[in-house]
Amino acid sequence: MDNHGVGAKRRRREGAESGIPMRRGVPTKTSEGGYLEPKTALFSAPTLKRTGIGMVVLLFIGTSVWLSDIDPARLMFGIPRLAAWAAKAWPPQINELDIMLIRAAETVAIATVATTAATLVAFPLSVLVSRNVTPFPLLSMPVRSIINVFRGIDTVVFAILFVAAVGLGPFAGVLGMFIHAIGVIAKLNSEAIETLPAAPLEAAAMTGAGQASIVTYAMLPSVLPNLASTSLYVWEANVRTSTILGIVGAGGIGIEIKAAIDLLDFQRLFTLTVIVLVMVTAIDQFSAWLRRRLI
Repeated sequence: MDNHGVGAKRRRREGAESGIPMRRGVPTKTSEGGYLEPKTALFSAPTLKRTGIGMVVLLFIGTSVWLSDIDPARLMFGIPRLAAWAAKAWPPQINELDIMLIRAAETVAIATVATTAATLVAFPLSVLVSRNVTPFPLLSMPVRSIINVFRGIDTVVFAILFVAAVGLGPFAGVLGMFIHAIGVIAKLNSEAIETLPAAPLEAAAMTGAGQASIVTYAMLPSVLPNLASTSLYVWEANVRTSTILGIVGAGGIGIEIKAAIDLLDFQRLFTLTVIVLVMVTAIDQFSAWLRRRLI
C-alpha cells in the first residue's frame, strides 16, 4: 500500500479515536489542524441520486436518437445527390434579380413591422406581469399565461392560421409574427424588470409618486437599454424566421424559395440562398452593432 493510502487510514483512525464525527462528503478538521478525508459510500443517497439522474438522461437521449430515425447509411447515399444538385446550381440565375431583391425587402419589412408593433404592445404587458411593479396583481397571472401561449406557439403556426383567415400574402406573415413576438418580448422584458433593485422603486414610492410616475421615472431609465436590446434581438431573429414564412404562403422570399424547390430550379435556388445569406448576415451585424451602442 502506498504512503497516501497509509496516511488516509491513519487520518481516519485518528478521527475515530478523537471522537470527531465525519460527515459524509464533507471534509472534517481534526484537533491537530489537518483535515480528514470524507467518507464515500457506493450506495449512499447522493450517489444513487446522481446515478439515477444520469440513467434517465441517457435513456432520454437514446430514445430521442431512436425516434429521430438516425441512419448514417442514408446520409452517405444522399451526399452524392446533394453534390449533383450543387453542380447544377452553377452559374446562378440573375435574370430576375430585381424580383428576388423585392422579395428580400418584403421579408425584412415583415419582420420590421411585426417587431415594432409587438414592442409597443409588449411593453405595457411586461409591466403588468412584473411582480415588483404591476399595478394589478390579480391580472398578472392570467396575462402571463396568455403571454406564455403566444411565446410557446411558433410563428409559422400563427402564420398558417392567419393565411387561412386573411388570405395569402405578407399581411398574414406580419400578423403571425406579431403575435409570437409579443410573447417573446413581454417575457424577456418582464424578467429584466423583475431583476431591478428594489431601492430606487421604493425611494420613488416614498416621495408619493404614483405607479405611472414610478414606472416612467424610476423603472424605465434603468431597463431601457435592455428593453431596446431585447427588441433588436427579436427583430434579428424574426428576419431569419420570415425567410421561411413564404413557404406557407405568408409572403417574403420564402415564396420564391419554395417555387424554386418545387421546380428543381437549382440555379435560381442558389441565387436566392446567397441573397438570404447576405441579408441575414447584414442584419445580424447591424443589430449587434446597435446593441453594443445601447448597452
